[in-house]
Amino acid sequence: MNDDKRWFEINNVEEVPSPSLLIDIGRVKSNLQRMIRWAGQRGPEVLRPHVKTHKLPQIVQLKLKAGITKFKTSTIAECEMTAEAGGEDILMAYQPVGPNIRRFLTLVETFPDCRFSTIVDCLEIAQQLSDEATRIGAVIDLFVDLNVGMNRTGIHVGESAERLYRFISESPSCNAVGLHAYDGHIHHTDPETVVNLVYEAFTPVWEWKRQIESRGLVVPKVVGCGTPTSKLMLQNAPDCDVEVSAGTSVLWDAGQPTFSPPMDFENAALLLARIISRPTESTLCIDVGHKSVAAEMQPPRIVFRGLEDAEFVMQSEEHLVLKTDFAADYPVGSVLYGMPVHICPTVALYDHVWCVQDGLAIERWPVTARARQITI
Repeated sequence: MNDDKRWFEINNVEEVPSPSLLIDIGRVKSNLQRMIRWAGQRGPEVLRPHVKTHKLPQIVQLKLKAGITKFKTSTIAECEMTAEAGGEDILMAYQPVGPNIRRFLTLVETFPDCRFSTIVDCLEIAQQLSDEATRIGAVIDLFVDLNVGMNRTGIHVGESAERLYRFISESPSCNAVGLHAYDGHIHHTDPETVVNLVYEAFTPVWEWKRQIESRGLVVPKVVGCGTPTSKLMLQNAPDCDVEVSAGTSVLWDAGQPTFSPPMDFENAALLLARIISRPTESTLCIDVGHKSVAAEMQPPRIVFRGLEDAEFVMQSEEHLVLKTDFAADYPVGSVLYGMPVHICPTVALYDHVWCVQDGLAIERWPVTARARQITI
């Protein structure tokens, strides 16, 4: 087994073309156990990790073996992949519109042993989902999506949200199963600051939840939180009807520690790259372009082991040029291992990843749910 200090090096590197994405399964398992420890005595049933980070059925199955049975997704394809892998309870946290309404109901028909739910933030879509469920004789689970400050989707707590929740509760083809509140705007490295921001974002949710329950509505649970806030939410939530949906924590990346409280996660995913040219005495050209690592972030988009202090020069579709005083130490063909700043969209760039176990790349896994459509 590799020395843990150099865990990232694989012993059969000559068999792996570059660029390739490597996923260390031992580290994935360790990260899952860390997440489960967040739950404490409440157990893994309060975890609903997002699969968008990895999009892989093999990691869904690792989660199932660890006792995690609930999942969160963003696409129909992610739902289908998760259900095929054995997921028992899948929340598509993305309001379906247009043909995706019918596709969502097809999921319900295709996987009768899986519990599907989705989110809504307006009466029009709730009505369309209700009508489609009635047409096929189904009953669907719906969460009301609340805006707690990110201003991306969701409805603010108040009369409109209550009318929406009541419509779902009274519809014979819908179940009102709770509230969804994603706090993706909360980024900070100081735990106390994050706790205060979570309190600010969610106090109106708890208060409104109690109000509508006093008026006869039943709110079984609240699903919320991304990676930065999940652990702190479980430690500070006012009651036990909360599920958290951290996703990045299973693989980790170079960006998460820059805007999250300290978390003891291990990097489980790295890009294997090679130097393809040394155009000047102080520059290296590496085979990791925009099409190999998520490009939505400002440079640097990847941090290479041994070249952490290298200066970004340029990046294009298939090339990355770095400037370093140590360029002479890296002949053309040298192997590099790099940690993406954002792993989730990086995974989606690859049709396969390499499964690494005990320092060996042992097999390639298709990134099944990077597709926009699998069969449904």
